[in-house]
Amino acid sequence: MPMYDLLIAPFSEFEFMRRALAGVVALAFGGAPIGVFLMLRRMSLVGDAMAHAILPGAAVGFLLSGLNLFAMTFGGLIAGFAVAILAGVVSRVTELKEDASLAAFYLVSLALGVTIVSIRGTNIDLLHVLFGNVLAMDDQTLLVIAFNATVTLLVLAVIWRPLVIECVDPLFLRTVSRTGAPAHLAFMALVVVNLVNGFQALGTLLAVGLMVLPAGIARFWSRDITGMMVIAVGAAMLSGYAGLVLSFHSKVPSGPAIILVAAVLYLVSLLLGRAGGVMRQLFPAPHLEA
Repeated sequence: MPMYDLLIAPFSEFEFMRRALAGVVALAFGGAPIGVFLMLRRMSLVGDAMAHAILPGAAVGFLLSGLNLFAMTFGGLIAGFAVAILAGVVSRVTELKEDASLAAFYLVSLALGVTIVSIRGTNIDLLHVLFGNVLAMDDQTLLVIAFNATVTLLVLAVIWRPLVIECVDPLFLRTVSRTGAPAHLAFMALVVVNLVNGFQALGTLLAVGLMVLPAGIARFWSRDITGMMVIAVGAAMLSGYAGLVLSFHSKVPSGPAIILVAAVLYLVSLLLGRAGGVMRQLFPAPHLEA
């Protein structure tokens, strides 16, 4: 059966493919909802900057312990939080805006991280850090990703209301409640955690892709936040599955294959999406006449 061999056999016959699929599903559940809020809060590029900011911490972990999961994860978390805090402090004590200070810090972080990895590692190690290897995930890595995704969903459930209100009317939230600042800090912590999650599978350069692209896809199909969340998670899961299949049957690396599939889904949504897609704007549906 050609369709079975094409779509199912890679996962039924190879354990590393099943583990990779479980990993991208966990990344979808944790990262896609975060991506939706990044998009609604106009912070998508902040997510990209933070993805680069975790590199020096992960590189120091690599320098001390090699490709050790916990050392690189712990280092990435410290570096991500440090850059986020420093960017906020600089924007408050100087006239430099937060986006500009974050851009400066993430460029320094990227260069520093690549330098640290290059000191001890080989070009293969550098490629692993920059682009990840979802097919090489072991059970330990998978459990960490699943745990972080679970924590992300639980924390999102707690801070859901202030996050949604802040997306719609931040001034109103500051007027009626003091939960805005703690919710924002918790949200930024979740961004860093999920970028470190994605780093294990997709590397620092592509980790944000499975957060931002599914959110962009969802925006063209729904205007409701809950609907966007569901569509974003589904799009991330579909991208992960199709990307793994594409990688298995071709010479395309698994991480870039997943992001390329997500990019194709984004372009299709851009053209055909019912909530602001190009075709819907060129040929709007006729209004019902009374």
